[in-house]
Amino acid sequence: MPGILYIVPTPVGNLADMTYRAVEVLKSADLILAEDTRTSSVLLKHYGISGRLESHHKFNEHQNVEMIRERIAGGLNVALISDAGTPGISDPGFLLARACAAEGIEVQTLPGSTACIPAIVSSGLPCDRFCFEGFLPQKKGRQSLLASLALEPRTMIFYESPYRLLKTLQQFAEVFGADREASVAREISKLHETHHRGTLNELIEYFNANEPKGEIVLVVAGAPEQKRSEHQNKYKQQEER
Repeated sequence: MPGILYIVPTPVGNLADMTYRAVEVLKSADLILAEDTRTSSVLLKHYGISGRLESHHKFNEHQNVEMIRERIAGGLNVALISDAGTPGISDPGFLLARACAAEGIEVQTLPGSTACIPAIVSSGLPCDRFCFEGFLPQKKGRQSLLASLALEPRTMIFYESPYRLLKTLQQFAEVFGADREASVAREISKLHETHHRGTLNELIEYFNANEPKGEIVLVVAGAPEQKRSEHQNKYKQQEER
């Protein structure tokens, strides 16, 4: 009888955000796969979890996926965790989940911590419909992706490094318009969590004067109806010529 792959979220900040079920699953798993065993060891020790631990990260996941899938198919219950948050969301996990699902192996993803949901709910921007873009490409494809999002009507969520935040805000202002509403969430669920809200231009001014630090989640309002209508009318006029 095959085992189960458990996708287990871990806290993005406060260790108390770990769920009871997550602790139970990690304690009972035959094997725990961690993005960084050193980082995860701190969390596991905190909760008295002493299971077998192996590394599974973006540099070895392609080579390890089939081997791990075979071990689960052979009856091993495996729990996958990342350094913080839900595996597969801008972290390793997708390849293994896909491989197991394709073979009919049960994949159970526990609900739990992720930085994007608290960021959008706290932003004050519409969260009934949104799109998650994660980390933007640093070079190739970046401008074309931003251009494709210029008329996106849903609220958009991005992850960003504090070292690139100001440059990204400036690019957003150029593509989306300096008056587009946005929010910068920093250090979600940690001691120094902050949320800065305003137009892209106001956020640029703020972070020009205040160096950004910590983990960043950027939330940007979708394109207003007027902008989308103007674009459609312009496109229609071009077709009629």
